[in-house]
Amino acid sequence: MLRPRLLAACCLLACTASHAATIIHAGSLITAEDNQVLHNQSIVIEAGIIQRVAAGFLPPGAADTLIDLRQHTVMPGLMDMHTHFSTQISASSYAEGFRMNEADYALRGATFANKTLLSGFTTVRELGDSHQISVALKNAIANGYVHGPRIYAAGKSLATTGGHADPTNGITFRRMGDPGPVEGVINSTEEARKAVRQRYKEGSDLIKITATGGVLSVAASGMNAQFTEEEIQAVVVTAQDYGFKVAAHAHGKEGMERAIRAGVDSIEHGTYMDDTTIALMKKHGTYYVPTISAGKFVAEMAVMPGFFPELVRPKAQEIGPLIQQTFARAWQAGVKIAFGTDAGVGPHGDNWKEFVYMTEAGMPAIEAIRSATYHGAQLLGISEQLGTITQGKKADLVAVPGDPLGNITLMGQISFVMKDGVIYKHD
Repeated sequence: MLRPRLLAACCLLACTASHAATIIHAGSLITAEDNQVLHNQSIVIEAGIIQRVAAGFLPPGAADTLIDLRQHTVMPGLMDMHTHFSTQISASSYAEGFRMNEADYALRGATFANKTLLSGFTTVRELGDSHQISVALKNAIANGYVHGPRIYAAGKSLATTGGHADPTNGITFRRMGDPGPVEGVINSTEEARKAVRQRYKEGSDLIKITATGGVLSVAASGMNAQFTEEEIQAVVVTAQDYGFKVAAHAHGKEGMERAIRAGVDSIEHGTYMDDTTIALMKKHGTYYVPTISAGKFVAEMAVMPGFFPELVRPKAQEIGPLIQQTFARAWQAGVKIAFGTDAGVGPHGDNWKEFVYMTEAGMPAIEAIRSATYHGAQLLGISEQLGTITQGKKADLVAVPGDPLGNITLMGQISFVMKDGVIYKHD
C-alpha cells in the first residue's frame, strides 16, 4: 500500500498530466461581449472549455500546447442562422428531385457542411430540407463521422397548400397529390399542431414556417400572406411546448406582421417590412435575419436566360435587390439582427460575404461580427454555452490575419478554426 504522502504526490502528477491545456496567444481579441478589441491576450482551454482569458502572453507548461496567433485577430466561432446544406442552387436544381436520391443529397450536404466549418462557421441553423437530411447530418457531425458545424435543424419547413415550402409545387397534377402535416403542409390550427409534433418526432431542434410566398418556389407570388394568424399561433404555442423556437420566412408585409404578432422568434429575409413592421418587431423583440447574400445572388442569376424557371425569374429580379436596403432601415431603427446568409441559395463557403454587404449598408464591422456571434447565440437560446469568448463557455474560436475591423474582407481569409476545443484548420 502506498503511504499517504506518496499517494498524494501520485494523484497530483496524474491530475497535472490529465489537465494539459491549449494556450492561444492572440495579438487582437474580439470577445464579442461588447464592442471592445483587446490586445496581447492569452486564452487557456482545457477539455474543450475556455478556462481563462488573461492579459499578456502566458507561458505554456511542459505538457501544454501553444498556438501562436499574435499576428491575428481571434473571435468566437461564427454562426449562420440560415443555411440549407441539402442544396446549392444552379441551373439544374429544379430537375434534381427527379434524378437524385436522399443519399445523394445527404452526401453532398456533408461536403457543404465541411466547407462551411472551414470558413469559420462553427454553428448554424439549418432552415428547411426534406427526408430529415439535416437531422441525420447533425447527428453524424455530433458523433464524429463527418466534419461540420454544430447544427440546429428545422427539418421540413411548414407551408400551406401551394405555399412556398409545399414540396409538390410545379410538378404534374398526377404526381402532385395532397400532402399534409407529415410532409409539412398544413391548412388548419389542428394540422399546425400535428406538423410541429411530427418535426419533434423526427428529431428537429426548431420550427421553420413560410409565412409568405417565396422567390424560388414555382408559384406566382413571392410576397402574399400564406398562413392565417391563428395557424401561426398554433405553431408557436405547440413549438413552445417542445422547447422549439420558430423562424418565419417572410417577404411581404402582411404575412410578416401576422407572424410577429403570433410570436415567432425571427423573421427571415423581411424584404417588404415598413416602419409599422419595424415598430412591431421592436415591440415583440423579434430578431431579423436578413440574408442579403441570397438576394444579391438571385438577382444576379435572374439576368441569365434559363437559369431560373420563367415563373421564378421576375420574382428574383424584383425581390433580390431590395433586401440590403431593408436591412439598412432595420439596423438604423434598432431592430435586433442576427447574421444569416441563406447559404444553399448562394454558394456554400461564401457566407463571409454577408459581412461585406452588412457593412456596405451602414452596420459597423464590430456589430456585424457580433451579429454572427453574440446575437446568434441569443437567438438560438445558447448564450450560456457559446457566442462570446468567456470563461466557462465552449472553445469555439476562429482567427483571421490582420484587422477585420479595418478590412472586413479579411473575414473571407479564416486561417484558424477550433470547435469544442478541437482544431479543424490552422494555416
